[in-house]
Amino acid sequence: MQIGLDFNLVEDLVAGVDEVGRGPLCGAVVTAAVILDPARPILGLNDSKKLTEARRELLFEEICEKALSFCIARAEVEEIDKLNILHATMLAMQRAVEGLSIIPKLALIDGNRCPKLAVPSAPVIKGDSKVPAIAAASILAKVSRDREMSAFELIYPGYGIGGHKGYSTPVHLEALARLGPTPIHRRSFAPVRAAYEAREGLIGSLLEF
Repeated sequence: MQIGLDFNLVEDLVAGVDEVGRGPLCGAVVTAAVILDPARPILGLNDSKKLTEARRELLFEEICEKALSFCIARAEVEEIDKLNILHATMLAMQRAVEGLSIIPKLALIDGNRCPKLAVPSAPVIKGDSKVPAIAAASILAKVSRDREMSAFELIYPGYGIGGHKGYSTPVHLEALARLGPTPIHRRSFAPVRAAYEAREGLIGSLLEF
């Protein structure tokens, strides 16, 4: 039985920061920063990837209710293509921390590097499985992004976005080749760039004909 992380590890005014969406071929990269309240434990916190969708949804509401402060931020597809995915992710994390209504004493960042912040920060590898505030941030980011991708399923039917959430599954790659990229696809990612080039080549051939 998964009982989650130890809430005794929650420190006063320490923000946890995590991201979702670095790997997908489409959509924004979404980040969250969370400062938990040591006096209001949230049972079952864990890395969002280890939780069911239903459990994440319930925890999302509880985190929003009980956290001392939280902020969900993002970097858009255009920023990802302009800056590259790493720098766009750092920018989104920076926005999440800056958007907190309380200035944290320390920001703990999931991963092996930190964005440039006005507060002290430290990276924590696999932090979403170690630090409750980072686990909470991972849940807020994933639920927010998953909801958005499900909405895109209705706007861009045929790609299966609601199921694969933009990741490069065989279903997604087949649809990308068959239907071409949408405005939410990341042109700087190789499969999307190849789809654009194939479509431009086809249009060029038709014009010549």
